[in-house]
Amino acid sequence: METFIDAFRFLGNNPGLMWEKTVDHLALSAAAVAVAIVIAVPLGVWLGHVHRGSFLAINASNVGRALPSLALISIGLGILGIGFVNVLVAMVILAIPPMLTNAYVAVDGVDPDAVEAARGMGMRPSEVLVRVELPLALPLVFAGIRTAVVYVIATAALASIAGGQSLGDIILNQPTYGFAGVIAGSIAVAALAFAAEGLFALLQRAVTPRGMRKERAGRLVGPAIEGV
Repeated sequence: METFIDAFRFLGNNPGLMWEKTVDHLALSAAAVAVAIVIAVPLGVWLGHVHRGSFLAINASNVGRALPSLALISIGLGILGIGFVNVLVAMVILAIPPMLTNAYVAVDGVDPDAVEAARGMGMRPSEVLVRVELPLALPLVFAGIRTAVVYVIATAALASIAGGQSLGDIILNQPTYGFAGVIAGSIAVAALAFAAEGLFALLQRAVTPRGMRKERAGRLVGPAIEGV
């Protein structure tokens, strides 16, 4: 208990340091998530739209989760050197799998009757994608982004190993900041991850059409009522 008290005392005594490293941590995380969104979401949406590439989407997810971020950063040292870019690439690779898989599954799983009805109304394939498939798939697509954000924030502390700036600068520098600093930095990373999870859960709810919310709630509550 005394260790945690010292950690919170460290947080209170070093607001400038914690703020600076938190901003660096969030900047790295935001950059990685943004790049991953640009790469993974359009690819997953397109593959789901044409109903092909399940092998690519699923295996990309499995491979991406199996690759340790620390190993990617270490390998990157020999290719990209020390600094922001090396860590950014590793975080992007970490973020892509859940985004790609969710985007593919979301669009591929859209109700075929809704798609056929849109085609029957004379919509072109691009209009079907934009006006029917994407709105229905958006909640699940966003769930993949939400998962990736939490993964990246929780892992970005490893940036300090390769010269990147993050809360890992405190966590991995016990000789300078002491054990209290290590725990304080870890608490800050955990708090950021929980905050991101809560924020993106609210955003995911906001992008979910009201009718889909009720349908989802019915699926969750229904079995409990039947079991009473």
